[in-house]
Amino acid sequence: MNVLVQQSNLEALLQRHVKMAAEIKNLDTDLQMLVYENYNKFISATDTIKRMKTNIVGMEANMEQLLSKITSVQSRSDTVNTSLFDKRENIEKLHRTRNLLRKVQFIYDLPTRLNKCIKTEAYADAVRFFTGAKPIFEAYGDTSFHDCKKASEEAIDLVTQHLKTKLYSDSEPIESRAEAVVLLKQLNFPVDSLKSNLLEKLEDCLLNFQKEPTQASIGDISKTFRAYLIIFPDSEKRLIELAQALFSNRYETVRENLRKRIPSTDLLAMLRSLWEDATAIDEVIPEAALPAFSLETTRDIIRQHIATAFLHLQSEISDVLARTPSTSNGKLEESQLQTAMETSKVKVLQGCIDLLQEFHHLIDGNTELLVKLRDLVIDWVQEGFQDFFQKLDGHFHMLSGRSKSPSQEMESVQIDKVPTALVLMLAQLCVFIEQTAIPKVTEELASSFSGGGARSYEYGPPFVPGEICRLYRSSGEKFLHHYINMKTQKISKLLNKRFTTPVWIKHKEPREVNMFVDLLLLEFNGVVSEVKQVLPGLIRRHRHSDSTGSTTSSRSNPMREDMLNRSNTHRARSQFLENHLAKLFEQKMEIFTKVEYTQESVISAVLKLCLKSLQEFVRLQTFNRSGFQQIQLDMEFLKTSLKEFVDDEAAISFLLKEVNNAAHERCLDPIPLEPPILDKLISAKLAKIKEQSPNMQ
Repeated sequence: MNVLVQQSNLEALLQRHVKMAAEIKNLDTDLQMLVYENYNKFISATDTIKRMKTNIVGMEANMEQLLSKITSVQSRSDTVNTSLFDKRENIEKLHRTRNLLRKVQFIYDLPTRLNKCIKTEAYADAVRFFTGAKPIFEAYGDTSFHDCKKASEEAIDLVTQHLKTKLYSDSEPIESRAEAVVLLKQLNFPVDSLKSNLLEKLEDCLLNFQKEPTQASIGDISKTFRAYLIIFPDSEKRLIELAQALFSNRYETVRENLRKRIPSTDLLAMLRSLWEDATAIDEVIPEAALPAFSLETTRDIIRQHIATAFLHLQSEISDVLARTPSTSNGKLEESQLQTAMETSKVKVLQGCIDLLQEFHHLIDGNTELLVKLRDLVIDWVQEGFQDFFQKLDGHFHMLSGRSKSPSQEMESVQIDKVPTALVLMLAQLCVFIEQTAIPKVTEELASSFSGGGARSYEYGPPFVPGEICRLYRSSGEKFLHHYINMKTQKISKLLNKRFTTPVWIKHKEPREVNMFVDLLLLEFNGVVSEVKQVLPGLIRRHRHSDSTGSTTSSRSNPMREDMLNRSNTHRARSQFLENHLAKLFEQKMEIFTKVEYTQESVISAVLKLCLKSLQEFVRLQTFNRSGFQQIQLDMEFLKTSLKEFVDDEAAISFLLKEVNNAAHERCLDPIPLEPPILDKLISAKLAKIKEQSPNMQ
């Protein structure tokens, strides 16, 4: 109260007062109710005591009357017992004699009873009768019961033979065979000596079950195990070994079926059947731990099934790529490579979708087995796609000749055997996987295979699409450059061989375009044929040189005017020095730009590298006037022939000019052809080409 008064204001004290008053009122009401309840109980107790006093009056007289009657009955009972004592003793003696005679009669009738049991195959009754009479035979078998004993033993020997026959009979149910063993044990037959034979029969039964398992068979085996445990309690260890061996062999059969690439539905049917069988046997022999063994083995089998499915898909993709057509005479049949490209894309994307649909069966279900493994299966599928795309990338590199496997030779040996069209397809396939296949797989995994998390977090997420996309983006660029290098090296080798054959310092006056130009155009047409079927094209911008200008007008340039003014070698040398000085001050042109996944970009890159190589070949030669004029004619014809194929016409013109300048530098007498002669020779070559290919557009 002191604390309340010190810390509370007047309003709080008034509220406390009202609350306490209400509590006091409630307590008064409760106390009043208790008083009323106790008063009612007191009135009830008083009434009960009054009734007890009324009922007990007169009871003492009744008790004395009952005692006198009991005493009278006891005295009369003693009188009767005394009078019947002698007769009762006699009756009991006669009863014992009668029982003994019955036993004697049973012994004499025992052979007949046993024969009747044998005829009706009531072997349990026969054993019961014989074991009941056996103590008498042991005590009196050599006296008056000798004949009965001999006949009974002969009959029971026959019963033993019938029981042994039933025990070894495969047609008998396991319950009958177990009953036979129990009866033999009652006859003191050495049943343990039969244990090895019976276990061998059980092994044969399990072997037959592995070949043709049925639901009825697993029920029989369960009953058999239960019966053996009853008959031979010490055989539990051997039965556990047999049960474990049975399921180990059955699971091994499932593993062998995995090599045939069985569907997930068939695999689940086999695993579900094995799980149910293991559960049934576990009820009889829990010590064998078959459910735990089945769960662990099923985990390994499903993981192997998922890994095998990805290996088969990689093999199928490899087979499609292995059938990639190669160039024949520098050309491919129309749409042949394009069809192979589309087939490869479909195989990659549809193959991944088919795998996702098939793996969905592994997590779609509410059975105990699938519920236990669901998170693991989700992780394995995601890990499988991560590993699949990484291995597929490595396989692409092996197919392209950029890497080697343990069974292959060095890269330089294998690269010549790789079709260039295959490398170009691999580049475009990498783009397709990065831009289409990976997003589709990621979307399907997010919708159908979300969750998981069974793997440790320290390993990170099982599927990282960003990492795979970066991998294929890098590989695609490498394959694209690899294709350009392969084509350039091939064309450069042919150009080098053809270009070094003539003796340029003794070259005759040019009459037509050189053969190496035809070779270059033939090889270049092969590049164009491959690229147009694999890579997408861009809408080419309209160039002024593509309009109505003639061949002559396209060559009417300052270089031509300069050549008209040159009349002797001295003036040509002066012009040469002037060109070099002009190159020092002119704006530098970027020739080699980034290669894109387009027809124009790849074609231009190959052509630029080939012309650069040609420039280097020219620098290694020494030309007379006719040789220089031949190079001039060839470059001018190439300028006319190549402008329809490339997007960067200025860079190609620059490189052709560089080749021409290199020949100019290496010429002893660099006097160029007159423009009319140059036009005439080029026109003659174009007419010849048109005549050879009348259908050429």
